[in-house]
Amino acid sequence: MIATEIQTAQEIWPALAAVVFVPHAESEYQRLVDVLDDLIDIVGENENHALASLMEVIGVLIEKYEDEHIPELADIGVQ
Repeated sequence: MIATEIQTAQEIWPALAAVVFVPHAESEYQRLVDVLDDLIDIVGENENHALASLMEVIGVLIEKYEDEHIPELADIGVQ
């Protein structure tokens, strides 16, 4: 079963790689913030929306970048 899921991921990854990635620069970080803003507009607070988990993943990627590159946000407890 996992092999089938990996095959599916391999087939669709080229289309998703522009949206789901680990940011390594300020411009990539900002691009993810823009993606998250668009997702929030679409998903809102609907936890059952098909894109809700994508919104969560993008949020985690943004938070990781902020923790590593914007220490003043971590110092004041901004989430």
